[in-house]
Amino acid sequence: MSDVRVGLDIGGTKIHGIAIGPDGVVLAEERVATTRGPEGVVTSAAAVVAALRASLDGDVIRSIGAGIPGIVDTRAGTVKHAVNLGLDGAAFPLAELLGARAGAVVTLENDTNAATLGAHAVEDVDDLVYLSLGTGLAAGLYLGGALRRGFHGAAGEVGHLPVDPEGAVCGCGQRGCLELVASGAALASAWPTTTGHPAAALFAAATEGDPAAIAVRDRFATGVAAAIRALALAVDPERVVIGGGVAAIGEPLREAIAVALTEQAETSPFLASLELASRLRVVSSAPVAAIGAALITPQRTPRTPIRMKD
Repeated sequence: MSDVRVGLDIGGTKIHGIAIGPDGVVLAEERVATTRGPEGVVTSAAAVVAALRASLDGDVIRSIGAGIPGIVDTRAGTVKHAVNLGLDGAAFPLAELLGARAGAVVTLENDTNAATLGAHAVEDVDDLVYLSLGTGLAAGLYLGGALRRGFHGAAGEVGHLPVDPEGAVCGCGQRGCLELVASGAALASAWPTTTGHPAAALFAAATEGDPAAIAVRDRFATGVAAAIRALALAVDPERVVIGGGVAAIGEPLREAIAVALTEQAETSPFLASLELASRLRVVSSAPVAAIGAALITPQRTPRTPIRMKD
């Protein structure tokens, strides 16, 4: 009998759960369709935990970490503005409610940050940027051996960097944000398909030589490269890991982004010296979001501030 960590990747369509043993081995996996709304999310997540517990051979679940989209208060264990999950009201106490249902301590984290922790564990480097190419565009920062959330929890929101003052209005209220060019939603809009994944269809068509597909692919890759360049110039990470739904494309995606980065550096010896293309990795198979969630630990009590004596 041993202690097991459970990680939950809570998404709008499914919840992916894994159980990891003390030696780092994934002992079990489970996927359950997500039911929207406060009760639905709690019930769906608890069902994943119950299925994982049933598959373990007497092992005890020591902790549960959950990565979830939205604005997460890691200390309070609450989430708000998780629109795709039907949690768009006041801060929802998911950690408390799920913990009571699952019979273990639950710690919440933003889903991109959880995936960043997972990418760190898989890549085994202490200085990386995780760029999530999902419905939106967001980055997680793991710098100097620690996750960087930012003062307001907005570190890595590179998708809302305005790059085109004449562009369309973004959902955030700004105009011409990078997310409108370099995200899964932007790609699906530019290359709609009725069968399969838009990114897979686009890259397949581009590989076959379709000029329109090549143009859409290259525009998308150029946008992603711009995000990587901005992040690299801001924090200069050892590695840039690409994840999210579009990352299922694998090596062709990495190659397209690498070509765009190389082209952007052709007129700049400074950019060329940074060798950004060589830092790229694509995570297409490892469940980094669930792995990272399993590695989340409860927040420590804040230390007492130090001040000078009056």
